[in-house]
Amino acid sequence: MPTYLEANPALISSVTFPWLFGMMFGDMGHGSILCAIAIVLVFGADKFKNGPLADVVPLRYLFLFMGISATYCGFVYNEFFAMQTEMFHSCYRVDYRD
Repeated sequence: MPTYLEANPALISSVTFPWLFGMMFGDMGHGSILCAIAIVLVFGADKFKNGPLADVVPLRYLFLFMGISATYCGFVYNEFFAMQTEMFHSCYRVDYRD
């Protein structure tokens, strides 16, 4: 617990952790699956509060932000289920001649 005049890192960590997770995970396919599961948790929170997922329900918005960040970073990295995609072409020409 922070004492008087001491900064509480919880607010900064709650924003930077999902973003850094997205940069580390960085995959459109897996990130979209995580995002879809989190959306189901967000909209069906009342149904899951008394079930086996009761411990996960308070973290639903964290999982949603993690899924959005991973999907976005996977889009930037051009990866879908760990396979390279060719959405954006390079402006450089590379000739591999021996």
